[in-house]
Amino acid sequence: MLRKTTAEKLNVSKQGQCKENAETALRACLERVPFLKILQIKREARIGEFRADLLVKLSLPADEQELVVEVKSNGQPRIAREAVNQLLRYKMAKPEIYGVFIAPYISQRAAEICSKEGIGYIDLAGNCRLSFKQVYIEQGGKPNPFSERRELRSLYSPKASRVLRVLLSRPDKEWRIKELSKETEVSLGQVSNVKRLLEDREWISTRANGFVLTEPEKLLLEWSENYNYRKNRILEYYSLKSMPEIETDLAKVCAQNEVRYALTGFSGAARLAPAVRYQRVTAFVNEGEMDLATSLDFKPVSSGANVILLVPYDKGVFYGTQVVDGVRIASPIQIYLDLMGFRGRGEEAAKVLLEKVIRPKW
Repeated sequence: MLRKTTAEKLNVSKQGQCKENAETALRACLERVPFLKILQIKREARIGEFRADLLVKLSLPADEQELVVEVKSNGQPRIAREAVNQLLRYKMAKPEIYGVFIAPYISQRAAEICSKEGIGYIDLAGNCRLSFKQVYIEQGGKPNPFSERRELRSLYSPKASRVLRVLLSRPDKEWRIKELSKETEVSLGQVSNVKRLLEDREWISTRANGFVLTEPEKLLLEWSENYNYRKNRILEYYSLKSMPEIETDLAKVCAQNEVRYALTGFSGAARLAPAVRYQRVTAFVNEGEMDLATSLDFKPVSSGANVILLVPYDKGVFYGTQVVDGVRIASPIQIYLDLMGFRGRGEEAAKVLLEKVIRPKW
């Protein structure tokens, strides 16, 4: 007899807890309707050739109704679609039942997938929609209490971010995992993990020659919400020179000393889609930043800086740099992310960059 591994035992335990939580959420939702009475809840109930997570028998004033429930630990669109398809198979075996999808949190897109197919849904945050016979229950607008930080950290980690930059820079290209791994200098396993997370959101599609990003703007928006330019090492200086002079001198000294650099933020956006006046130069510098500051006569300050040098948290920030008017700037994607970190005018400049430069290429 084969023994279960620790991972398998933990997975079984997690699934069991998930179903217990789902049953609790289901009861709470149904108890909102005074005339509904739960007669029976069966776990692992057989329906034709299938085995459902939960089969619920309800008593209505003049009738009975059965609900079949599919429980998942993830409520992302792809998982929701899989659950809906399974529930529809249950209905083919037993047409009179009503299908319900339950997950910790069901996104708006996942909810739309359920509603379109006539499937009910409930999540542990309190959002739900059930519609059968004379019963209609709907509750929305509850935020996700399970912020999925672990998943988000995985998708927007330094190495994973390299993959995202490439996909966003060339969203029309069909990529194979091996090719993308080589392009990003990221392991095959890491690329596969990013692909899976994007599939769960239904932001990529598989085609004959690989997979392609189909929802670049949704990806960029979520990334910007989980990106903070302060993860870079920040060095603040003051210079007596004008913004154009600082940027030109910085480019010249970096080139002479073979220091990798790229203007970003307002400095980068001004060369692609000028939108607002700015009084601070921002640039990534890869190494030798202290010698660089000395060469350029930058004075370290604790406040009132007009020069910000960012030592990158990962070399991926340099992907897709380009030279404009003799000065190297970061990619539009990177500039957008950094601008979104500067509230107010930064967000305004980011919006212009998205409309005039990024979106037209998608």
